[in-house]
Formats: sequence, C-alpha cells, structure tokens
Amino acid sequence: MMRAWVEVDLDALVRNARSYVSRASRPLLPMVKANAYGLGAVPVARALEAVEPWGYGVATTEEGGALRRGGITRPIVAFSPLLPDDVNRVVGSGIRPVIGDLGTLRAWLALGPLPFHLEIDTGMSRAGLRWDDGELGAAAGLLADAEGWEGVFTHFHSADLSPGSMRQQGDRFKLALDRLGRRPALVHYANSAAARWVGPVAADLARPGIYLYGGNAGAEIPESVVAVRARVVGLRRIRAGDTVSYAASCRATRDTNIATVAIGYADGVPRSLGNVGSFELDGRLRPIAGRVTMDMTMLDLGDDPSQLGSVATYFGAAPTLESQAVAAGTISYELLTSLGDRLPRVY
Repeated sequence: MMRAWVEVDLDALVRNARSYVSRASRPLLPMVKANAYGLGAVPVARALEAVEPWGYGVATTEEGGALRRGGITRPIVAFSPLLPDDVNRVVGSGIRPVIGDLGTLRAWLALGPLPFHLEIDTGMSRAGLRWDDGELGAAAGLLADAEGWEGVFTHFHSADLSPGSMRQQGDRFKLALDRLGRRPALVHYANSAAARWVGPVAADLARPGIYLYGGNAGAEIPESVVAVRARVVGLRRIRAGDTVSYAASCRATRDTNIATVAIGYADGVPRSLGNVGSFELDGRLRPIAGRVTMDMTMLDLGDDPSQLGSVATYFGAAPTLESQAVAAGTISYELLTSLGDRLPRVY
C-alpha cells in the first residue's frame, strides 16, 4: 500500500495540448523541462506524441538525454544557455543547444553546420543577446551564412499579466531580427499565456508549459491533470489546550480529532502551508494543524471521525493546484516541480 503518490491524468494532458493547439494554430514545442514539471518527462512526452509536436523543450542536455533513452526521436532543444566550455560535450548529444552570447556562437559555428537556436533578450534580463546591444551587429556577420541556425526566440516576462508588455517585447524582437539580417526557419515566443497572441513577427512554433499540466495561464483555464494523495497513518483525540507539531505552533481551542497523513515537506508540501493550508479528507476540507513536518502533516477533523488508511488529497480535488499555491504564497509551477522523487507517479 503506497503511503503517498501522484496521479497523472495523461488523457487530460493531451486534451490540454489539443486545446492549446486550437488557439495557437501552429505546431508545438512543449516544455518538458524539470522532469515535465515534476510529472515524468518520458511518459509525458510519449503521451504528447498524440498531438505531433515539432519537438520538445528541456532545460539541460542531461534532460534531453533522458528523453532519448526513453525513445523520443523528435528534435529536442535545451534552453539553458550553452557555455563555450560545453560545446564539445553537447555536440555529440543530438540535442539542439540555445546560444545567447558571441563567444559560444563562434565556438559552435566552428564545429560546422550543426542546428542551434539563438535567444534574444527583450526584457527578461535573464539570458540571450540583448535586443538593443551592439553585439547584434557582430552576430549578424557570423549568422549570415550559418547553415545550422535553425531557430530564434524570446521569452515573455508578463504574458499572463500584461498584454502591453508582450507588444513591447514583440516590437523589440522584430527590431533585433531586422538587425540580424535574416530569419531562420523557426521563430518561437508564445508561452502558455500567449497562445492567442499574434505579434509583429510571425511565429512558427509555440512553447506551452504550465497550461499542459493543469496550471492556469492568465485567462486560459486548463483541465486538471495532477492529484497528490496521501494516506492517514495516525488518528488521535486531543483536548482543548493540547499542542500539535513542532514549536507547538497549533494549540487546540476545543477537543478535536487529529489525523496524521503520510506526506510532508520532503515530498513537496511547503512548510508555509502550516496552520493555513488544508487537505481534502472524507469529502471535506480539513485545515492543517501545526507545522508541516518532513514526512507527515496533521489535519484538524473537528468531531468528525476517519479511518487509518483513508486517502487525503493535497491538491487535485477541493484544494486545487491553484488554490493550494495561493495558500502557500507561491505559484503552481513551484508546487509541481517540488513534488519529491519518493512519491510514485501513477499514470
């Protein structure tokens, strides 16, 4: 009997992908980095084959290698910027690197016509050649006859919050492409929240991420994909004045029943949910009593009974992924990618 586990509805995942395709009207480059946002990159990618994506996006070449070993043959783009010292290691991996500086660009081009994608920084200030930097002129000279230059992209910083910011970044992206002097075969910029956006540069691919996995993307609300469950492993009746968990941060104001569920912060339940979050158990929301501990979390049942072995839901039912993220003071991305390795994924 599993103490705790993650249920992944691959059919819902594929329906979300089809819904996104219907709005974006272009092939997908689904983001399956961070082990497909914690859900299992190989099973997720295999399921997404149903929508015939152009390829898959990962963060590292190691993640791309795991997909290759899992039988994925479509193109894979590693979005963490390539470093000059890693060029020779990456070249034999069969993974397309992302390049965002002149030194790495020169080193990669020296190896021959190998595919790569160029990143343009239009306001994220994280990686890539800046849209207004003088280095774009030097890059244009290097790229003029670069056969391996397959794609170019930028990354929106506030697509879910500010359409105006997308317009600004789109205009900057266009200026950068104009300065580079040629357009590669693949342009991409739309993330989950930007599926419907049509910018000043026509896009060939779209890069959905959180929407596929059941996280809201601005006004776009997907189907739920993930449920995290844990079993009740302890039951006790406590009296008014008794304390619960470390630092006695919860003190009962009445006689009440406490259920201990076998999941904690080592499994990805944030400590910030202590005394503010809730689980669903026996058809009702049950507040977390006291601090979340490494392996267990206590729930206040009031006068309701429960049974050992009963199943509580961390999110995926009454506590949704989004509502639990808000209670924890974080975002859905972090809850998903924090799910611990010791939780079996059940598809």
